[in-house]
Amino acid sequence: MNEHLELVIITGMSGAGKTVAMQSFEDMGYYCIDNMPPNLLPTFWKLVRETGQFSKIALVMDLRMQDFFEEINKAIATMDNTPLIRTRIVFLDATNEELVTRYKESRRAHPLAKNERTIEGIKKERELLKDIRMKAQVVIDTSTITPRQLREKLIEKFKVQEKEMFRVEMVSFGFKYGVPIDADIVMDVRFLPNPHYIPELKPQTGLDKDVYDYVMQQPETESFYKKFTDLLEYTLPGYKKEGKSNLTVAIGCTGGKHRSVALVERIANKIKADGYPVNVSHRDKDKVKESIVRS
Repeated sequence: MNEHLELVIITGMSGAGKTVAMQSFEDMGYYCIDNMPPNLLPTFWKLVRETGQFSKIALVMDLRMQDFFEEINKAIATMDNTPLIRTRIVFLDATNEELVTRYKESRRAHPLAKNERTIEGIKKERELLKDIRMKAQVVIDTSTITPRQLREKLIEKFKVQEKEMFRVEMVSFGFKYGVPIDADIVMDVRFLPNPHYIPELKPQTGLDKDVYDYVMQQPETESFYKKFTDLLEYTLPGYKKEGKSNLTVAIGCTGGKHRSVALVERIANKIKADGYPVNVSHRDKDKVKESIVRS
């Protein structure tokens, strides 16, 4: 069983930002479930405690669920609330005027409006939610804030360090196999001297010391390394400030076996030393290009 379990229930007015909130909790390392029926909550929580698989869980609960208002108060009342197991409710709100505007922009019907005006559905929902709003430990009015500002408020409320949320993915690749489609920054290092043409280095990779040393001993490599790491030192704080949860940096050479591999290893170590979590992968390191047989 986990030493500490935390459950966050995300609820509030329809159109107030629950989807953004759920995405924010996912980035904070919570296991998130959308549209959990309230009557299943106690059973689910018991299962979580017994299996010990998750320590932080966030559930979105809203009007899409049948009998929501009758069941949610009953479900929350059954939850443990001890120093080891904590349940918190996040209620997202907005003014009636702002909610009407959002519904008009999305061209969606309010779940309680049916054949009535949108404002009537909003008023009904506000009345039904007044009790759960009073029980919420965190209430955020999203009327005048952006999705990024909502994310920042949630991070502040739940005391998550930014460094835990922002991650750098370093990927080496070969241009002859294509550029990684998820790359945010792509660098081409095919201008560097190529170990492929040195017989004893050709079968090795950038993870082998002889290849690594050969690549790093080139004056061009040292110049590129300094300029590129300066660029990363300047841009990474900006990406983090803008709320990006991860940044994929792809470095490519011809086959993705020598130069790009060695540089990804060195640059990743530099970024780690600067305090950023880094994942490293070498997409094409072990690929062998199939020759085309012509008759």
